[in-house]
Amino acid sequence: MQSIVKGGCISADSHIVEAHDTYRAYIEPRYRDSAPHIARDDKGNDIYVIPGMTDKIPLGLVAGAGVSAQDLKSRREGTRFEDIHRSGSDPSYRVADQERDGVAGEVLYASVGMVLCNHPDFDYKDACFTAYNRWLAEYCAGAPTRLFGLAQTAVCSVESAIRDVRRAREMGFVGMMMPGNPQHEDYDQPMYDPLWECCADLGMPICFHILTSKGSDVNTVFQGARGNRINGFMNIIRGVQDIIGLFVLGGVFERHPKLKMVCAEGDAGWLPHYMYRMDHAYERHGYHMEARGLSRLPSDYIRENVYFTFQDDWVAFKTADQVNAQRLIWANDFPHSDATWPHSQALLAEHTACVSEETRRMILRENVKELFNLPC
Repeated sequence: MQSIVKGGCISADSHIVEAHDTYRAYIEPRYRDSAPHIARDDKGNDIYVIPGMTDKIPLGLVAGAGVSAQDLKSRREGTRFEDIHRSGSDPSYRVADQERDGVAGEVLYASVGMVLCNHPDFDYKDACFTAYNRWLAEYCAGAPTRLFGLAQTAVCSVESAIRDVRRAREMGFVGMMMPGNPQHEDYDQPMYDPLWECCADLGMPICFHILTSKGSDVNTVFQGARGNRINGFMNIIRGVQDIIGLFVLGGVFERHPKLKMVCAEGDAGWLPHYMYRMDHAYERHGYHMEARGLSRLPSDYIRENVYFTFQDDWVAFKTADQVNAQRLIWANDFPHSDATWPHSQALLAEHTACVSEETRRMILRENVKELFNLPC
């Protein structure tokens, strides 16, 4: 597929699909028997099972890219691992799927690892993420100029997270996929300053994906929805909004101006009002709530330090002039069920008609390339 930008679009948020051996073959021996694994349910559907969690992850939905909305329901039954997109777990097939969508490169997030972010056992989670990182490094080596992985860290402690960041950089990863909640105090506390300093110094953006925070995970969002379950879908972005507020109002970006954050798959069309609302609260209520202390308005830190990925959020293009367009980064979400693959170029031709060629190129390619220092 011909891309609408020269050199090809770069997806800032795509995914792998963890294979049979992603955890069991790479995890330390004491966790091998209890590692996350694929099992077959009584309906003949392959699901990912995570011991210690009630979540059962249907692979047919995880890899639902290109499936019609009407057919997604059937993917919950009778879908086996060998039937889904092979490029999710085998890099030798990935470039062909990229070419089909007009994509020149992808920044890769976990799939099962998103659910693992909320596992209650941090030692177990740490072992799983270490195994995943080993597997992902080998996966990305299959197409090193087109596949760019994000390592995972459990943030068991500040010291362990720093070790994870340094090791990830040595392994060739371009950033860190962070869990929404660390084991101890929250991320805005000064105890984490050495971690943020390390990430900034090494040029490793910290990346928070939707559905990876307590209270905004898959079970809570959908099963806890009031009324129609789609109401839960509307709450998905709350998790990343909370992360933004935590870092901005907690002064993390004030103390670490070079630190870069990515909020993945939370869209961006809501951003102008969100920035206004935070500025309003800070200026009008900050004194009596004893919540001031920043040298600039909250929106200034959002414009400078926070990047936003989105798929088919046409409102983001319409409002790009009201935010910092250099912090908007498009994604196709392949191979997940919310992906625009393989129709991304047709959608983008329509959605970007309202912006200049320069802005289009920034959002679809140059911003993410600069953020992660990508070679493509």
